[in-house]
Amino acid sequence: MRDKPCLTAADVENAMNACKAKAQENKWDVSIAVLDDGGCLLGFHRMDGAAAISAEVAIGKARTSAMTRRPSKFFEDRIKERPAFAGFPAGIMIQGAVPIMHKGECVGAIGVSGVQSFEDEQVAQAGAAAVA
Repeated sequence: MRDKPCLTAADVENAMNACKAKAQENKWDVSIAVLDDGGCLLGFHRMDGAAAISAEVAIGKARTSAMTRRPSKFFEDRIKERPAFAGFPAGIMIQGAVPIMHKGECVGAIGVSGVQSFEDEQVAQAGAAAVA
């Protein structure tokens, strides 16, 4: 049997704090979701002013990234090439989520929603970098 790394409560808090700082630095009102590698929610924050729908979208983006171990933008691009990917059963396939990697393994993902998708991804990357 092997040991498998996983996110701790402290990791989730560190990632969330880094995401919030990046969003506040740019005056972006977003929702932030941190999930484990199975797509289960570990942490969530909806900033004041973030749209209600951004909560579900952030979680869906993160689920895509966690379960596929790829940034959600990968699938957004695939859908443009092959529309059949739109039916892929792994969350919301829009840019804005990145996997959290540790020693070559995906231990979770961060999804963000509330501004332009490429800006959402910048916030998610800040959180992932804080834990990496």
